[in-house]
Amino acid sequence: MHFEVKFDIYHLRYAFIVQDDLETFGDIGSLEDNVESFLSNDGGDGNIYGAMKQTITEHKPESSKGGFSFGEVGCIRTRNKVTCCHFSSDGKLLASAGHDKKAVLWNMDTLQTETTPEEHQFLITDVRFRPNSTQLATASFDKSVRLWDAANPGYCLNSYTGHSSHVMSLDFHPKKNDLFCFCDSNDEIRYWTISPFSCTRVSKQGGSAQVRFQPITGQLLAAASDKVVSIFDVENDRQLQSFQGHTGVVNYLCWDLNGDLLASVSEESVKVWSLNTGDCIHELSSNGNQFHSCVFHPSYSALLVIGGMRSLELWNMVENKSMTIPAHENIVAALAQSPVSGMVASASHDSSVKLWK
Repeated sequence: MHFEVKFDIYHLRYAFIVQDDLETFGDIGSLEDNVESFLSNDGGDGNIYGAMKQTITEHKPESSKGGFSFGEVGCIRTRNKVTCCHFSSDGKLLASAGHDKKAVLWNMDTLQTETTPEEHQFLITDVRFRPNSTQLATASFDKSVRLWDAANPGYCLNSYTGHSSHVMSLDFHPKKNDLFCFCDSNDEIRYWTISPFSCTRVSKQGGSAQVRFQPITGQLLAAASDKVVSIFDVENDRQLQSFQGHTGVVNYLCWDLNGDLLASVSEESVKVWSLNTGDCIHELSSNGNQFHSCVFHPSYSALLVIGGMRSLELWNMVENKSMTIPAHENIVAALAQSPVSGMVASASHDSSVKLWK
């Protein structure tokens, strides 16, 4: 069975073909007018660290120039729920983690995966690559932060254990890549350096769900706590703005590539804020779908990809038009993008990570 959905992006008309005759959700493509549809072929399954299975689908090039397409191009499966994912700066590595208590490193060139040892005691809440590096850090419910190197993932480079509460999120500074910060379940934000591996500042305000540095400059830090998003000046630890208006708890944040806009996600809605004015300039209600994550599309700045319950929402903020794409069999807990490769990754509680382009 096929059905066709029309979607208007930048005043151009595209058609999305969805095939639902597969056992799980099929690959979704697009075509412009009579251009050949986006096709994919399943690759082989590999027994990668036991229960992990990998499926690679090949992207058939479109004959149209400048046409927009968005379809699944790859998938790996793990044993347990996946809660987070992040691309390296060069787009060549994708890290994901969750209830397996170890990070999975997916090489985008070879399509092979490696894992870190299972040194965390409880689920991993966040994973982030150090900018322009193969090093990455993981935050965990076990009250610890661990530093790894994807070039040699067999051992932990450094660790901070014995924190007073669950570590919920972390992020590296985009410019001073020796600096990272993390937040815990008690609204405490801590700034750390890699060398020496030590805490440089403790801030008692503002972040219990997620922390994200402003891209490029890193002058600002966005932090989510309860229904409020706070914007901090990183240098002097001063709160500059407080974005309020969500009726539910804010679980997810993402900046646009330039750091001019910030999107915040609660189950009920996604709000996009202007850092210049402090205003909410775009908003989309979940209409019962339960939003969980979002990411700005790496190639189309007006397009926000939103992770919901089993599906992805493609939302053109400028025209306020959206369409739903079947994607997973459970919550889409995290999304990541690479401006280098144009790839989007989705991590889900259905124990899979998928690539989209």
